Amino acid sequence: MAGNDQQEGYSALVIGASGGIGASLAAALDADPACRTAVRLSRSGNGLDLSNEQSVAACAERLDGDGECFDLIVNASGVLEIDGVPPEKAFRSIDADTMLRAFAVNSVGSAMALKYFLPLMARKSRSVFATLSARVGSISDNRLGGWVSYRASKAALNQIVRCAAIEFARVNPESVVVALHPGTIDTPLTEKYAGGRFTATREEAAANLLRVLAGLRAEQSGGFFDYAGDEIEW
Repeated sequence: MAGNDQQEGYSALVIGASGGIGASLAAALDADPACRTAVRLSRSGNGLDLSNEQSVAACAERLDGDGECFDLIVNASGVLEIDGVPPEKAFRSIDADTMLRAFAVNSVGSAMALKYFLPLMARKSRSVFATLSARVGSISDNRLGGWVSYRASKAALNQIVRCAAIEFARVNPESVVVALHPGTIDTPLTEKYAGGRFTATREEAAANLLRVLAGLRAEQSGGFFDYAGDEIEW
């Protein structure tokens, strides 16, 4: 996957490892003989709360204290519903507090993950940081409207990823920092909205995403890609 000595293998971190895709990513990494360690972080497992900067900083500090250095980090955290409130179908349904909470996790939370975990990435070899976004966060691809808070929070996330990629490339020119669209996966996040139109199981999604990440080059850092490796317009 990454640029470490193949005899040593690579080290990975999954943020949001208790979710459907996150858990499958962690399991796939555990099954990869080339992955020497796959660290899991989640709210339920480690108390990681991406909407709380102190929580993110504390988790990163613990890993740093353990001497962890990662070749691959995947942030699989995200929210679609807020306390059971579904995505808006029209502007009249927008609630300011609900919208802010969507941004708190999907946008600001991901920015905090980048802020505190990018410094734990390998700097002298290829390293990859991927954040799960969503195709509906593409402004160019939006033909239907609706889902305003979710779309906007993912669009903001895409810009955050782009900025992080530019900055981290100055530290490690071999780095890859990207946003990924995993497809419509059979998870609790999407089951009420997919209408049975799933592109893959969560296990297949994990394999697809890891395959895409393995093939990305440094010059593609800062991009937005789907589960097949195709670039998505911003």
